[in-house]
Amino acid sequence: MSGKQALVTGATGVVGRNLIRHLCGLPGWEVIAVSRRKPDIDGVRHLPLDLLDRGECAAKLGGLSGVTHLFHTAYIEFPSTADMCAPNLAMLANALEAVEPVARGLEHVHVVQGTKYYGSHLGPFKTPAKEDDPRHPPPNFYYDLQDYVTARQRGKAWTWSAARPHSVIGFATGNPMNLSTVIAVYASISRALGEPLAFPGGEGPYRALYQCTDAGLLAQAMVWMATTPACANEAFNITNGDLFRWQHVWPKFAEFFGVPLAPPRRIKLAQAMAQHEPVWNALAARHGLKPHRYADIVSWPFGDFVFAIDYDVISDMGKARRFGFCASLDSEQRFLEVFAGYRQAGIIP
Repeated sequence: MSGKQALVTGATGVVGRNLIRHLCGLPGWEVIAVSRRKPDIDGVRHLPLDLLDRGECAAKLGGLSGVTHLFHTAYIEFPSTADMCAPNLAMLANALEAVEPVARGLEHVHVVQGTKYYGSHLGPFKTPAKEDDPRHPPPNFYYDLQDYVTARQRGKAWTWSAARPHSVIGFATGNPMNLSTVIAVYASISRALGEPLAFPGGEGPYRALYQCTDAGLLAQAMVWMATTPACANEAFNITNGDLFRWQHVWPKFAEFFGVPLAPPRRIKLAQAMAQHEPVWNALAARHGLKPHRYADIVSWPFGDFVFAIDYDVISDMGKARRFGFCASLDSEQRFLEVFAGYRQAGIIP
């Protein structure tokens, strides 16, 4: 494979950043990264761009005639599910409609979705979730992205695919929507305060089955979908392939960070941790950590959402396996490896 040019939106997010790193390690790929901030990866062309600005997208992306693959990983969060639909759809539409008319060799468009496609954010849902499960009543911006790219592709030479990961973990700097960062910063502050590490979701979530998707594994899967003819116009669940209960991995996290383990209790991280910005700033100064603002490095509301889920979250991986993607990882091990990577890179003490 040679002569591939990837346009990656959301390049500084945990998904986009790890995808770019993966592509840069493959022969024959040129990468163009789209994000407001420049990604901390050498060897890529960066286009600073607001994907919500249709005119700016047309001006800056309209000359990219060599793009063969568009990987859309950009995402914007709002408190209301309904409020997320229009801006998230606009980002995909603004990028694709700027590139498609000029990129005559466009082969594939990949869109990252998630387990919220199955209503995992609304309460207990059918598990294991399968790609062809019926949709729940809208709004759901993943449905909007799916319907848009399906309609846009009809009759075109290019194809599409969609990955549906859950709770992506991986190394990314200055990106708050990352579960591994939430845990690492929470544990680091607990240690600094001399407090034991309590799972902040209470007993129910502590014992429910859960799953995660490593960002590196997800990157492999995305490229596999984008370059495998059999995956054309298909969606795939992508997880590490294992399941765990927080009650079994949380003690390992406490051991890694050198703090005593406390019984689980319900803690609103968005409230409890907001007051500890001075503690984090003191840690950063004492240990010479990378200069990230507290608000930029961790999203406590995201942690509250994840740790409040008291029902099983399980995606069926059978379809991906049948189509040929058989990679898997141990989630507990990956968490610990990511924490070690943060420490080595000066992200946490």
